[in-house]
Amino acid sequence: MPSNTSTNRGLAVSVGSSVFFGGIFFVTPLLAPASAESIWGIRNLITIPLIVFVLLLFRQWWLVTDIWHAIRHKWWIIFAIITCGFLVAAQLWLFSWAPLNGRGMQVALGYFLLPLVLVIIGRFLYRDSLKWWHWLAAGIAAAGVIFEIVRVGTISWETLLVALGYPIYFVLRRSIGMNHIGGMFWEFLVLAPVGLFFVVAEIVDGHALAVNPILWWFAPLFGIWTGVALIFYLLASRYLSISIFGLMSYLEPALLAVASMLIGERIASGEWPMYIAVWAAVGVLIVGGTVQLIRSARARRRGASGEAGAPEPPTITGSIPLA
Repeated sequence: MPSNTSTNRGLAVSVGSSVFFGGIFFVTPLLAPASAESIWGIRNLITIPLIVFVLLLFRQWWLVTDIWHAIRHKWWIIFAIITCGFLVAAQLWLFSWAPLNGRGMQVALGYFLLPLVLVIIGRFLYRDSLKWWHWLAAGIAAAGVIFEIVRVGTISWETLLVALGYPIYFVLRRSIGMNHIGGMFWEFLVLAPVGLFFVVAEIVDGHALAVNPILWWFAPLFGIWTGVALIFYLLASRYLSISIFGLMSYLEPALLAVASMLIGERIASGEWPMYIAVWAAVGVLIVGGTVQLIRSARARRRGASGEAGAPEPPTITGSIPLA
């Protein structure tokens, strides 16, 4: 179990990660008229050395070499890595495209729905056990989504790309044994030439740089900013228990929604029932998860107090490994 110091650090970097990602949404319009493709390219290229830094910091470079050895013995793995790379690249591209085109609320909704979709996939694909409040939350969210489908005939492609695209990505990378930061390094690396192409094309075209000269320094700074947000996210996963980490993950889409409204987006009157249903489902998950954490803590305290005469055990600093 993580110590209090480890948990406090984890909470700090988790909040920092969510604030940074929310800030990314808010400042992305300052990069206009640069294309979302070139912004993604900068993020991809700058994130690679930051991932290397994290791997070396935690002495986990072996995760990268293990995948290289796997590729040498099973050549087809490289195609699975490329597929994973395109799946995560699509998400990063959307994260830049949406605030540039007034579609941030749709993306935020996708991030609200994502944990619920993962709960369902975990139950039916991996046979995870679910509490009653998991089912209640999933049912409330499903009711909201069904209402929206009946109302307009569909759900926005941006919401679907986040809510369904990420689960496909997670399942695929787990199936090929690269569900860790070493796998992320390879996913970014294989698409680095594509990212470099878009960045060079933007520079050669010159229109965006002429209209918005701050891109020369703000775009690289933006790339570093997004990389730091990723590092904070990875540190949070290391310091926090999986339960607390899961609960803290709901802060990010809430801040994305706030950032979207600050840059001028609004929820249409007909969309409110769906948003209320999804937010209510998230609330059920947060309350249920919090109650479970409190009960687990009380059970541990009762167990510890029942060991009369036993010496107090030393505090063990645990963590969720990046691998």
